[in-house]
Amino acid sequence: MVGSWVVQSVAGWAAFNEDRLQQLQDPIVWTAYLANADFWARTLQNWQSEFLAVGTMAVLAIYLRQRGSPQSKPVGEPHDSTGVEG
Repeated sequence: MVGSWVVQSVAGWAAFNEDRLQQLQDPIVWTAYLANADFWARTLQNWQSEFLAVGTMAVLAIYLRQRGSPQSKPVGEPHDSTGVEG
């Protein structure tokens, strides 16, 4: 997770500096980018989408695992009873 965060920060830093250069502004160093609002906005936006995806999967897994759900085996059945039998 930390590694992906570092890679995301470097990619965001490169994009941020590219935008600055197009506006004829000086680029900033990576450590300054880490304190910049652009980095935190990108990071929180990415985390928000990940939490939404994981939360949705968790809610759907709970819903589909309900007792009597036609999408899954009965709750009390062992794991090896999954699939077509007979």
